[in-house]
Amino acid sequence: MSNSILHKEYTVIRFDYARAGKVSSDIKKTLSTIGIPSAVLRNISVASYESEINMIIHAYGGTITMDVFDDGRIQLIFKDDGPGIPDLEKAMTPGYSTASEEARNMGFGAGMGLPNIKRVSDEFDIKTSEEGTTLTLGFVVG
Repeated sequence: MSNSILHKEYTVIRFDYARAGKVSSDIKKTLSTIGIPSAVLRNISVASYESEINMIIHAYGGTITMDVFDDGRIQLIFKDDGPGIPDLEKAMTPGYSTASEEARNMGFGAGMGLPNIKRVSDEFDIKTSEEGTTLTLGFVVG
């Protein structure tokens, strides 16, 4: 069993476009200071940014947790408070989006979030219901 050697928790607020990307930036900065290789860091940055934006645009807010384990794995968990993803299969289709006009006008909601997240993650698990969505991502260092 591996142990977490670094744990951080963040709160994400619905429609908080002004702070969009702040959590992802902190995750990247934190992992950079402990020497995570740039290729892994790039993948984590893409996945955390896309996931954070999805929470701001589509969810009622939630939490992001990051754990770095002593076996070289990094885990990110994005847990929101609903409304869930009505059609997960469609949501995984590149270009499919349910983003509001407001989000699209700000340059978000192109429908590439979940496909990009899955592409750059070593582990990808998503569970969704009307109570919320939990996205668990894993990354292997080295």
